[in-house]
Parts: sequence; structure tokens; C-alpha cells
Amino acid sequence: MSRSLKKGPFIDPRLLEKLKKAQDAGDKKPIKTWSRTCTITPEMVGVNFLVHNGKDFLEVFVDENKVGHKLGEFSPTRKFRGHGGKMAKEQTKTTTQPSATPLKK
Repeated sequence: MSRSLKKGPFIDPRLLEKLKKAQDAGDKKPIKTWSRTCTITPEMVGVNFLVHNGKDFLEVFVDENKVGHKLGEFSPTRKFRGHGGKMAKEQTKTTTQPSATPLKK
């Protein structure tokens, strides 16, 4: 369920303060944040953020397509290791082998 329009988007005030300081100083260093729930606004376009994923910080470059999304959407918290085990390996071996050549008449 989305946030009420009456309330408006959530923007972390400390992050907004860091953003304004960096823009005033012309600083191009990434802004480090733990605020994954912060909504990306048009003022953030062109800025690099280091978003915490629970273990380390992942770099997120904000472009126009990301406006309206949350910072946490671009910093995954879980590592995908793949499906299956031995059976999946066996199936990939059989599918990668060349198929039988058709009979010539």
C-alpha cells in the first residue's frame, strides 16, 4: 500500500541536509546513508549515494528514472546464490551438450 498523498513522500531531514551541503560545496563524493526508506526526489538526480544493505554500503547513482522510488530498492539485502543443487548442475550439463545431428537421407 502506498503512502497517503496528504502526508507526502518521506525524505530524511539529515540526508537532505547532507545533500544541500554537498551541492553548495560542489562536492562529488558519494553521500553515505543508512536511510533506505528515503524517497528519491528530483533534487537528488546526478548524485551518488552509498546505501547500507545491512552489511556494507552499495553505491547508487540517481538518475531521472529513479525519482519516486526508495533508496533501499537499489541496494539489495539478500544475496542470490542460485536455485537447486546437484540436480540443477546435472540439468545444465545435459542442456549444454550438443544435441544429436539429424539423419541425412
